[in-house]
Amino acid sequence: MNKAKTLKENREFSFLYRKGKSLVTPLVVIYYKKNKSNVNRYGITTGKKIGNAVKRNRARRIIRAAFEELAPEIKGSYNFVFVARVKTPYVKSRDVKKAMQNKFKENNLI
Repeated sequence: MNKAKTLKENREFSFLYRKGKSLVTPLVVIYYKKNKSNVNRYGITTGKKIGNAVKRNRARRIIRAAFEELAPEIKGSYNFVFVARVKTPYVKSRDVKKAMQNKFKENNLI
């Protein structure tokens, strides 16, 4: 499968919040919905609750690294929105990857 692309527009994020399914872990909340293209698309949200700009950027980098490692294993093509949680900037990307992998397996995404 091709490299994942990013979601950019607010309406894409809002659509997934309303119509997508959600998976919750202590490190990240995942909203997902199947799409009609043949590529995975993702967006990352970090609110001010996470901390200052440095912590929010770290949380985004960690989530992005974890997802890009898992993306080739995903069956089919989906749109994802990842919402960082307060603990996210303080952990390694392998911890986030493990949490994502467990949730994806539970829901037959990989």
